[in-house]
Formats: sequence, C-alpha cells, structure tokens
Amino acid sequence: MLSKNNTSVKRILLISCNYAPEPNGTGKYNGELINWLAAKGYDCTVLTTYPYYPEWKISASYRPKKYLFSRETIIAGSRPVKVYRCPHYVPALPSGSKRVLQDFTFSLAASGKMLQLLLQRRFDVVITIAPSFHLGLLAAGYKSLRQTRFIYHIQDMQIEAASNLGMLRSPWLLQQLFRLEKYILRRADVVSSISPQMVSSIASKASREVQLFPNWVDTDRYFPLNNRAALKEQFGFSANNKVILYSGALGEKQGLENVLVAARQLQYHRNIRFVICGDGPYRQRLEAMAAEWQLEHVTFLPLQPASHFNLFLNMADLHLVIQRGQASDLVMPSKLTTILAVGGVPIVTANEGSGLYQLIRQHRIGISVIADDATALSRAIEDALQGETGHIAANARRYAQEQLAIDHIMERFEREILQVPQHV
Repeated sequence: MLSKNNTSVKRILLISCNYAPEPNGTGKYNGELINWLAAKGYDCTVLTTYPYYPEWKISASYRPKKYLFSRETIIAGSRPVKVYRCPHYVPALPSGSKRVLQDFTFSLAASGKMLQLLLQRRFDVVITIAPSFHLGLLAAGYKSLRQTRFIYHIQDMQIEAASNLGMLRSPWLLQQLFRLEKYILRRADVVSSISPQMVSSIASKASREVQLFPNWVDTDRYFPLNNRAALKEQFGFSANNKVILYSGALGEKQGLENVLVAARQLQYHRNIRFVICGDGPYRQRLEAMAAEWQLEHVTFLPLQPASHFNLFLNMADLHLVIQRGQASDLVMPSKLTTILAVGGVPIVTANEGSGLYQLIRQHRIGISVIADDATALSRAIEDALQGETGHIAANARRYAQEQLAIDHIMERFEREILQVPQHV
C-alpha cells in the first residue's frame, strides 16, 4: 500500500492502444503495469481500445460492442480498475497508411472520452504508451488543463521503425510526424524507454534526459522445468524430437520467412521440429510458403493459453527471437523476457553493435546471429543442438531473476518515475 504520509500520487490514468487481455506485446505489459499499481493501492483508470492484437481483429468476446464506447471494471488485488474502451478501425492486413488510419480513429474516439474524463476527478498522473506515439497529445492537453504529471513511455520507436521497414515512404509525412513527436517529448515531465540504446537514441533527438524502464517478467510464474521429454509428448511431439520454437506475433517486422528458409535447409535432420506459435496478418503467407516447400517438419499452432504457457515454453530445446535488421535498435522483443525466465536458450537475430547484440554477448544469455540471413540462422541452430548450452540456460534464468523480476523493476518505477517514496 502507499505510505500513509504520502498523498501526492493516487489517481493514475493510462492511455494506450493496447491493454489486457491481449496476451503479448504492449498490451500484456500495460495490463501487468496497472495490476501491480492497483494492487499497491493506486486508483487506476485505463483508456484503450478493444483487444485486437496479435490477430489484427477484435477479440470474439468483444465483437458485439466493437462500434460502441464501453466501460468495464477489473479487480486487481482488492481494488477496481476502470477500463474505458473506444471503437477504432482495425486493418485485417496492416500497412503504413492503414496503421495511420487506425491510430487516427482511436485518437478521435479517445479525445471524446477524454473530454468526459476532464470534467470528472482530476488524475495525479497520466501515462501514455508509445506506440502509438501521438497519444502523448492527449496527455499533454490534459496536463495543460489540469496540471497533472505526464509520463511518456516508449516501447517501440514507431516512426523510425515504420520508415526503416518501408511502411511510410513520404518524406513530408515523416517530417511532420517527427515534429509532432518532438513537441510531445518536450511536454512530458518524464520520458522513459525499455533499453539503454533506445534511451540514448531518444535522448539525442529530444535533447533531454530519458529514463530507463525495462520490460519485466514474473519469475514466479515462469520458471524452468526438468521434464522436457514428457512435455514434448504432452504437446504432440516425440520425446526425441528437437523442438525449435518461435512463439509470438506473426508480423512484417519479424521477418519470419527466414525461419522457413532455415527449416528448409535443415530438412535432412529428421528429429528437428520447427514450431511457429502465434497469430497475425502474415500467418497465412507463412503457411502457404511452408506448404509449397513441403516442410512437413514445421508445425503452426495458435497462441497458447496462459494456464500452460510455462509448460509450453519449457518444451523447447531452442527458442527463436527473430526480427529484421532494420528494427534491431528500434524495438526490444518482449518475448525474450519469458524465454530467459524459463531458462530457455534463445537464438536471437541481432546485428553486431546493436543493443540486443551487446545484451546477449555481455551476459551470455543467448546465441546471436546476423539478422536477415537464413543460412546463418540454420547454422546457429545446428551448432546449438550439437553443442553444450546448459551454461546459457543457467545464465538466462539468473539474469531474469536478478534484472527482470517485476517487483524489482516496478518498485524502481514507483520511486524514480512516479516519484513516490519507498513503502513503509
């Protein structure tokens, strides 16, 4: 609970396109962030969309309401969290222009809801999560009218990623977006991001201090298990199969075509099984490619329920953390934290000099390979299966416990970013 002598921060508003019950990515972390704060005694409110990620369609249980504004109450600890959901456009196959339209429709809907909230109780802190970066405008406007504290947290460097991946090609539009972002960065009381390299990049373009607030993992919920052979059989594989697992979003920035190319190169290894687990707009393309190449050792599975996700992750001999080279320092893959927590051995596409490459090498918590190179990926898989990786698994679990535990990170967030004294 909050200190009895502290009344400076109690009411918090989170504004984000993504929120629970989305199972991965930004929505997952936003849900855990608010649950932690609510359990500690904060009065939390969330302004968000209907859950749509990573399938890129509104979740079935919310579809009857998808054209409406709605409110739901979720209990976190002993406190209720008020969640306001706004209708917005969700493209079935996202592109640069469609993503802009999606962001615009949510901003328009959220602006109307913000006007209602403005007339209600004052929030002490407003937190916006990028992407989408422009949501900071809502928080900046609220700050001007209600003198609140504005925290701007960056999960992905959205504009740079969209430019580097070719999703936005108009120089004029990119210039306007950067100008808008710079205004938001200057208006925020605190700017934070999730990796040292992203912090450095943002600080350079914003000419201001940026705080490090990394993503976390619940190390009590995700932990190593010893019965891998039995787990493989539980999920439909043979005990002697070597399972290479990718679990996460299936989107353009991952470059998952290289996984299938690597699988094709390793077809002669009879015991290797590639498992691609997840949903997203590119799944059908990947399935069609696997069928065309007759990759019978590649299995596609939907996202696994949280109730046995720890078991599922422990099944794998190797984990793939794949992204295109252009995005190597613009995003930090959220799936990596849970892989480390279960003592998994991740093969990570990270180019030399990138923050992800330095993290893997410095702490010896994975195997790094050059991005966008399927041959390098297949060679790394083959070498890892033939070599000794027990020390990587041990280092991964230790790093998760010492550096990524949720309580450790959130207590520092509360103290340094929310600026609340230590609990008494």
